Amino acid sequence: GNATVAAILLVGGFRVLDGTLGIGVLTAAILYARRFFDPMEQIAIFYNSYQSASAALEKISGVLQEEPSVPDPENPVELKNIKGGLVFDKVKFQYDTGDVVLHPFSLDIPGGQTIALVGTTGAGKSTLAKLISRFYDPSEGVVRLDDYDLRDISNANLRQKVVMVTQEAYLFTGSVAQNIQLGCPGASMDDVVKAAKAVGAHEFILELPYGYETDVNKRGGRVSSGQRQLISFARAFLADPAVLILDEATSSLDIPSEAMVQLGLKTLLAGRTAVIIAHRLSTVSIADRVLVMEHGKIIEDGSPEELVASGGKFSKLYKSWKDSLV
Repeated sequence: GNATVAAILLVGGFRVLDGTLGIGVLTAAILYARRFFDPMEQIAIFYNSYQSASAALEKISGVLQEEPSVPDPENPVELKNIKGGLVFDKVKFQYDTGDVVLHPFSLDIPGGQTIALVGTTGAGKSTLAKLISRFYDPSEGVVRLDDYDLRDISNANLRQKVVMVTQEAYLFTGSVAQNIQLGCPGASMDDVVKAAKAVGAHEFILELPYGYETDVNKRGGRVSSGQRQLISFARAFLADPAVLILDEATSSLDIPSEAMVQLGLKTLLAGRTAVIIAHRLSTVSIADRVLVMEHGKIIEDGSPEELVASGGKFSKLYKSWKDSLV
């Protein structure tokens, strides 16, 4: 299109100089040429968009056709009076390649107890937590919530009873209130405010430009990492799960933000079973019980005080952490 207009302008310019063509006729010819090529350019743009949309649709179709690795049970059980007790009965987990991630073990976590999982990267902490959420099924053995095998519970029901908060607190585009309401769709504004107050998020939310109606932008870009984490805690508090999993929820926070989040944690964990995965031992201090993992095995089990006094792996980690604070 631009080449054609340039050719008309060049040839027409010479003819205007020769006096064989009027300037008005040349102007009209250029305008007609542009109007002729505009629809063709729009067709080309549409075709490119169509090609992109077709490729995206093909990818979406592939995702929708994917068979879930943890399918819903054919006859799911109805959960009643869940207290949050967890039992691992001779559980083993390995990948299809045969690499063993968790060696056979049994573990009993009473309802309402706060457990801290400690260990080096790759020890199996996150895998154990994902078995509780049923992101995976064990290769051997059974994981139970109270007396119910997780494989007999529908995924929708299990997601209501077991909630995981990760280190990357994801906020969606929308208001603060809408992001908190994701924990319990249909919750009233009073419930949202109560949840925010419970975890210590109410004060900073009120300081935002429009309070609870402030748009947090994509991925929560309008608030700090500590504030995003508190909003995710409020979301989890509103969901009121029987079991709460914190997967290194404070590892990416600076010290002031972590101190702010620690206060919210105490309220969030009260009265429910909690499994905390943390590299920072400051989070472990609020746990009733510590499990130290190494190479897919639980090598120590006890209260923080008992393990510090035992002189074992946790004691060394605790001493290193204390020395780093000096």
